[in-house]
Amino acid sequence: MRFRVFAFLFALAIAGCESKTHKVAELQAQYNAAYAAYAKDCPEDDSAGAARMLTGEKLTAAQMAELEAKKKAQDVRCKPQSDHIADIQRQILAAQQ
Repeated sequence: MRFRVFAFLFALAIAGCESKTHKVAELQAQYNAAYAAYAKDCPEDDSAGAARMLTGEKLTAAQMAELEAKKKAQDVRCKPQSDHIADIQRQILAAQQ
């Protein structure tokens, strides 16, 4: 009788682990798809101003304002995607616990 109980509990534990593994794999697939779309739609191109400064070119106040405006517009446009990716990452970490 004890063996049957042990076998039943062992089978239950194995089924739980497989379910957990499946959930993590599913979340990882969602993350990969979301990140690919994010990388395509929201490239990080902060190098324009830095490259100018490294070459010694001085940026005018208008050029600096333009770079800041572009960065803010990109942040606003990409924030929902970024938040979604962060949420998936939190779910993956929670599922792995």
